[in-house]
Amino acid sequence: MIEAQNLVKRYGSMTAVDDLSFSIRPGMVTGFLGPNGAGKTTTMRMILGLDAPTQGSVTVAGRSYRDLPAPMREVGALLDAQALQGGRRAYDHLLCLAASNGIPASRVNEVLGMVGLEGVADRRAKGFSLGMSQRLGIASALLGDPQVLIFDEPVNGLDPDGIHWIRTLIRALAGDGRTVLVSSHLMSEMALTADHLLVIGKGRLIADMSVDEFVRSSSQHSVHVHSPQAAELADRCREAGAEVRQGSAPELIEIIRMDSADVGKLAAAHGIVLFELTPVRASLEEAFMELTRGSVEYQATEISR
Repeated sequence: MIEAQNLVKRYGSMTAVDDLSFSIRPGMVTGFLGPNGAGKTTTMRMILGLDAPTQGSVTVAGRSYRDLPAPMREVGALLDAQALQGGRRAYDHLLCLAASNGIPASRVNEVLGMVGLEGVADRRAKGFSLGMSQRLGIASALLGDPQVLIFDEPVNGLDPDGIHWIRTLIRALAGDGRTVLVSSHLMSEMALTADHLLVIGKGRLIADMSVDEFVRSSSQHSVHVHSPQAAELADRCREAGAEVRQGSAPELIEIIRMDSADVGKLAAAHGIVLFELTPVRASLEEAFMELTRGSVEYQATEISR
């Protein structure tokens, strides 16, 4: 488990992380989301002891990372896939890490096979593509067979097959009862991978809840209705406080701020015939955009057409 209590990180007059508290539990994939500049990487660096908190504390399994006797056996992390000694061969890179953490050399070949790099083990890292570097970074994180894993943008540079592979791997690691924290800007991928979300903006906590709860918290849910009495139903729904938008045909409408069960009951109460009643749920991306709109630091001007 990873636990943070009132975590603060300031760089001069800038506050990167602001009174952040959370618990990341084992047995699930926790997605760590936020706009650019939200403080995600800074938070991960504090978890790993690379940056010291200005205030507050963060622990892994009840201890500071710096107090762990064999860090790679307890925590595996990938923060920057290309932070490698370019002249070192992939096998030697992992062997150095293993030797410095008391990990058997036999484990190097195991993790190279797990990430699909056994065929390039003797190649120097400077010749690796971003996707290959990501795989080597993931191999490094897995080297000590740790119970806690932290990945920052692990799918960058991976092709579709690689993305499917890392998604399957991450879910399997959580399924083994490990604590898994994954940061990503790819909402579609997080929707398929994460069980729980930790969302921050401008260093502050915005949401700490399951993916389903987060999506349900969005106001962008609606109900699509096909009815020969659509105009009458629209009036009744507006009277009940809903917003109604006209569809592409007179018998089609979209009802907002009323769920499908309430629309069905309202129609039945007034004898309105329904041909189709379809709830439309917001996507994770739509929910994220809505709930973080006030926390976007770098917002471009929308281009008019």
